[in-house]
Amino acid sequence: MEDEAVFRALADPTRRRLLDLLFERDGRTLTELDSELPMTRFGVMKHLRLLGEAGLITTRKVGRERLHYLNSVPIQLISDRWINKYSAVRASALADLKTALEGGNGMATDSHPKLVYQIIIQAPRERVWEAITKPEFTSRYYYGSTLKTDLSVSSPFTYHMPNGSPIVEGEVVASEPPNRLVHTYHSLWPPMNEDAPTKVTWELEAMPGGVTKVTVVHEDFQGETATYQGLQGGGWTWILSNMKTLLETGEPMPQGY
Repeated sequence: MEDEAVFRALADPTRRRLLDLLFERDGRTLTELDSELPMTRFGVMKHLRLLGEAGLITTRKVGRERLHYLNSVPIQLISDRWINKYSAVRASALADLKTALEGGNGMATDSHPKLVYQIIIQAPRERVWEAITKPEFTSRYYYGSTLKTDLSVSSPFTYHMPNGSPIVEGEVVASEPPNRLVHTYHSLWPPMNEDAPTKVTWELEAMPGGVTKVTVVHEDFQGETATYQGLQGGGWTWILSNMKTLLETGEPMPQGY
């Protein structure tokens, strides 16, 4: 059913144009998007609503404005289902599909780039919280890395590779299980290790039927840094879609594509 909503949303040229506009510059207001299209404000709002229902865009309120962001996770999930399982080795040759629609790119109107992703997972909120914070879960979907933290404020929040070496370091800023987690993020992988620490916020919202809406906001980038470029190129998209697959099927996506 989720795939059908995405395909229906992408079938309309106006909605594809809205995605193109957000790809060119993410974090736009309704007024900014309305000015780019030859239709009424109500018409633009209708198209944005359908894109939001398909999960292809997310919105965040900044001051008095509500900003619209691309959300690439549904595109990744379609790629996983309809491309990778048939041609895993050659999937990179079709990356333009994901790149053309991938969200969280460009500069937001507050002059600092921000990555915003949202996904619906068919699992209780407590289970999703465990997947985010327990090393036995992260090792299966977070590029094989295990998380080490006790979740107390100001305590370390680090991901470690299978050989034990740290790959991401940070500290807990806020922990409100199972609703909200905030931590800093500093990749130790060159050249991202030269960038200043950033901030990641996880928001979990319980929905009817034991379903959880997960929103990830990664911000405080000092421009389009190596960390920003590396993560907006598919890092968070792959992590979130892999976590969803693990929680819903019991197995993560195959590695190596």
